[in-house]
This record gives sequence, C-alpha cells and structure tokens, in this order.
Amino acid sequence: MKNDLQKILITAGSSNFAGKLYVLRKNVAGLAAFAQSGSEGKKIAQIIRDVEKQGDKAVSRYTQTFDKVKLTGSQFKISSAQLKAAHKNTDKKLLASIRMAIANVRKYQRNIFIGKNKSFGDTGIKYTPLNRVGICIPGASAPLPSTVIMTAVPAQVAGVKEIVVISPPRFNGSIHPVILATCFELGITDVFRIGGVQAVAALAYGTETIMPVDMIAGPGNQWVSTAKKMVFGKVKIDSIAGPSEVLIIADKNSDPAYLAADMLSQAEHAPAGGSLLFTDSKTLAENVLEQLNKQIQLLSRKKQTLDVLKKSSLIAVFKSLSPCIEWANKFATEHLEIQCGKRSGQIAQKIVNAGAIFLGEYSPVAVGDYFAGPSHTLPTGGCAKFSSALTSNDFIKSISVIEYDKNMLKKSADDIIRLARAEGLDAHAKSVKIRFKED
Repeated sequence: MKNDLQKILITAGSSNFAGKLYVLRKNVAGLAAFAQSGSEGKKIAQIIRDVEKQGDKAVSRYTQTFDKVKLTGSQFKISSAQLKAAHKNTDKKLLASIRMAIANVRKYQRNIFIGKNKSFGDTGIKYTPLNRVGICIPGASAPLPSTVIMTAVPAQVAGVKEIVVISPPRFNGSIHPVILATCFELGITDVFRIGGVQAVAALAYGTETIMPVDMIAGPGNQWVSTAKKMVFGKVKIDSIAGPSEVLIIADKNSDPAYLAADMLSQAEHAPAGGSLLFTDSKTLAENVLEQLNKQIQLLSRKKQTLDVLKKSSLIAVFKSLSPCIEWANKFATEHLEIQCGKRSGQIAQKIVNAGAIFLGEYSPVAVGDYFAGPSHTLPTGGCAKFSSALTSNDFIKSISVIEYDKNMLKKSADDIIRLARAEGLDAHAKSVKIRFKED
C-alpha cells in the first residue's frame, strides 16, 4: 500500500508538476456531474422524460431497476406511524445530539437571514419564502441525518411551509431509521423512499402521489447532480453539491496526524471528490503520507477509502505558501482547511473560491458537517467559483416594490418617455404621458 500511496506525493520542480495539478483539477470537476451530451446524460434525460410522462409507474420501474426494491406509488410515502416509531426507537443520547445540532444550525441561519428586512421606500424589495421545497438525502454509503438538518432547518428558518424529503430505499427496502427520526424531530411528514434521477424528476414534475416542488436542494452523486442541472428552470436548485472533497493548506508546524485524519474523513465517502494537501514542507508531506498508511489500516471503509486516495487525491509540495493559495483558488474546493498557525487568518483573507473555510488545527470539516451551524451542503467540483453554501436565504425570493406619487412620476416623465421612444415602444411612453395630459 505504501508504494501505491507514494504516487500521490508530487513536488514542485518534478516532471510535469503543474500538468498533474491541472489534470487532477479537471478530474475533480468531472466528478460533480456527467456531461449532458454523454451516454450517462442521455440516460438521465430519458429517465426524466419517462417520469414526466408516466408518473408513479416510471418511478416504480426505475426504483426496482436501480435500488432493487419493488414499490407501488401508494408505498412511496413513509407513514406517520413509521416516522414516530423510528423516533421512539432512536438512542436518546443520539437524539440529544441531533437536537443540539438543530439548535446550532437554526441560530446561525436566523442570524444571517436577510428576509428579516421589511423596510420599503419609494423603491424597495419584498422577500417571500418559497412554498414547497424538495430535499435530497443520499443513502448510498451511509445514513446522513446531518443532511436532513443542514437542508431542512435553513428552509424552515426562511418560512417554507411544505418540505418534502426523498431518500433511496437502501435500508431493508426503506430509509434508515435515524433519517426518519430526524425528520420526525423536525416535524417533516412528507418523506418518500425514492431516490436517484427518478426522484429528482418526480419532485420537478410531480406524479400521482408526489406534488411538484418549487426548489430542489441537497447533495447527491453524479446522477442526482446531473438530473438537478437538467430540471433547473422548471424548478430552482441550490447548487451542484456532488461528491465530497477537501483541500488542506498546511505549513511545517502542522500536525501530520491531524492532516491525515482530515484527508481520510473525506476520502471515506463513496463516491468522493478527493482529498488534497498543499504544503511548502517536503518533510510534512512525507510524514502525512506515513500517517495515511497507518491510519487507513484502522478504518472500517479501508478498501473504498484507499481507492479514493489513489484515484482522486494528492499531496503537493510547493516552493512556498503563495502558490498553494493560488492553486487553492483555482481548485475552488468544497471544504478548504487552513492549518498554518497564526498565519491561517491571513491566508484565509486571500481565498476567494471555496465552499467553506475551516481555520486552525481544531476546526476539522466534521465540525461543519454536524454541528457548527453553517450548512454542509456546499458547491463541489469547482462550482465554488460562482456558487455558495446553502443558507436560509436560498429559500426565499425577492419581489421588487416600486411606488411613485404624482410629483415623482412627473419629475421623471420626460426621461422615461424619451427612453421608451428610443426603443420604439410608443405605448410605454403613452402610459406615462396619459397621466399628465391635462397638466
């Protein structure tokens, strides 16, 4: 294994150093979603068309094909009794931790919520929450109750009335009980045991048993992310939140055991977008590599984690920290950790592209994943260059408010009329002029 992992360590000045970074950057970006013109993209488009036309029948067929679970439309929804039972049977200490996480997220999302602004003038803006939102909860490799919290709570803070949760039936033909318990804790009753492309299509277009939504949020694999891209326009989407990824900037004073643990914490996802370490210390890089080899032996997901490290991870040694920062901005990673002691804050000021920044050696990604407050639903695959973390502000829309009195319109009338006539829109000009025909 050591020889295999040795290949992920590259050093500035070595053969094709920049080329290897560019290739990895391209590969990481490709992990977020499929090309819509490719074979996978065409399959996804066909599934979406089938669900749009055939409704529950198509959802049932594709659920049996991909999840190996046979369900009729009437069996999609989790009953209130099942939600209650899952909550009742969940470990009480785990429930207490879930409640604390919910409280932290709710507090943070309320603090940053712009919908509180109710002030208007002659021109202003009105914020209104979306009415119905669908949330994707992955179920491929592990139950993710944290994703329920990180997506549903921001929507609740925004004032969304109807929240629909979808998750594939990967646990005994249904959804893992801890996910159901979290939904019950949050008062979410519309929970459907369907996932994948067919579930995204059902949320976007509606079926006999699932009413369409206004927005689809939540992370997913390449199939789900591509489906979200394809239904965008019919509904709003949050971002392309695909396979999880981390990039760490560290200097010689960082703890190699911490760095290796943080790289492994993202690499254990399946699928995963990779774990990267950028440093200016060759010694640190070698020590981290040694720690990876040691720590991976103790993981329950050893095989799949090793596969991620070999295929989409890298330890890159630069000549200084400046190019580390430059390349971090090029990668625009989902999670960016900065472990450079007192310089961490200064380095963070130079970061312009990242989903979330974790400062210092005691801020591992896991703190953000579960507890700190900001949502862990983040843009991946370089989308952090133009997209942001999911927040309560994503679940509202703005309506412009304009109110002119007679004097204000009269003062602006000539300019408005002049602009309208320049565009050849005579009726626009007359709609202003008619109000002053007797003046």
